[in-house]
Amino acid sequence: MSSQSYLQKPPLTLNPSILSPSRSSPASFQINLFQSHQKPTQNKLNGCKNSCSSLLPAAVKGGSSSGILSAIGRAIEEEEEYRKARAEVHKKSVDLEGYSVEGISIGGHETCVVVPQLKAAFDIGRCPSRAVHQNFLFITHAHLDHIGGLPMYVATRGLYSLKPPTIFVPPCIKEDVEKLFDIHRAMSNVELNLDLVALDIGETYEMRNDLVVRPFKTHHVIPSQGYVVYSVRKKLRKQYMHLKGKQIEKLKKSGVEITDTILCPEVAFTGDTKSDFFLDPRNADALRAKILITEVKPFAFSNHMMHLYEISLKATFLDECVTVEHARDHGHTHLFEILEHAQWIRSKAVILTHFSPRYNIEDIRQAVSRLQSKVSAKVIALTEGFKSKYS
Repeated sequence: MSSQSYLQKPPLTLNPSILSPSRSSPASFQINLFQSHQKPTQNKLNGCKNSCSSLLPAAVKGGSSSGILSAIGRAIEEEEEYRKARAEVHKKSVDLEGYSVEGISIGGHETCVVVPQLKAAFDIGRCPSRAVHQNFLFITHAHLDHIGGLPMYVATRGLYSLKPPTIFVPPCIKEDVEKLFDIHRAMSNVELNLDLVALDIGETYEMRNDLVVRPFKTHHVIPSQGYVVYSVRKKLRKQYMHLKGKQIEKLKKSGVEITDTILCPEVAFTGDTKSDFFLDPRNADALRAKILITEVKPFAFSNHMMHLYEISLKATFLDECVTVEHARDHGHTHLFEILEHAQWIRSKAVILTHFSPRYNIEDIRQAVSRLQSKVSAKVIALTEGFKSKYS
């Protein structure tokens, strides 16, 4: 097959600047993939078709097609990787277990995760626009990258004439949050209307007749807590299951309680925490929620590091400075700790958040693939705000 026939097959297009001899071997060449990723004009394409064969290394023109086949194969693979990366950059939400989850979580910068079906946002570092229309806001702790956008969230809802939001905070910070709003009211001379709820670990709050929420204990460097949102279902009691419809209806009308209330954990959000929360039996509901949204300490993977993990989990380096001990000292969960405790995860999906901004989408995807091989849950990374190495 001639080089011209390859050029006639879209979407792969090669032009003279794409093919260049390799310094390592005169019989091979490199492909500089799709410079600027612009579609060539017809004149340029025709010129490429007519002149491409004269630009190929001698060994390829002499009859050896393996070089060009290999190079075109690499070009196709790289183009596919580029397309995946671009899709990740533009993707705004993930659909899992009947829920859409969207938001942004960049370690040290901002975290805000939105679940529209619950009308809920978790943490609010900088108040992204999509969070404004959520009626419930759950604050895990008082670090600015998780709470900094709180006054703006309330003020913007007032600007749009939305009803005052319900904001949940750990009880130990409620008084300070009230002072924060008083300061903004005084400085701005505006009303900031909200329902501020100090919800303690183990307490239950009814969001609507079929949804409740409970905080659970997490372990950060300052007071913190996660949240589990439950669906509320009614189940017929066992002693009445043999009855027919009319008999059940009669009992119900007579005032007999014929059902039990069942709470099913739907979505759990940890915020920043050490891995200790995995081992707390009181957090079992968080680990069996349909969707577990949790943080992971910044990482960088290599095959050598994965080999170290498989040998031992003690002081394994992720890069030059980030170890398990470093993550724990700063109140975070190391990726290798999630691997270590993966047996306790019963969720259908795990969403990883809080990556360092120094990593790109491809780094994150590689780590997700490592974790995916260790857990039965579907593993997704929240990558909005991160760049692709191709961008």
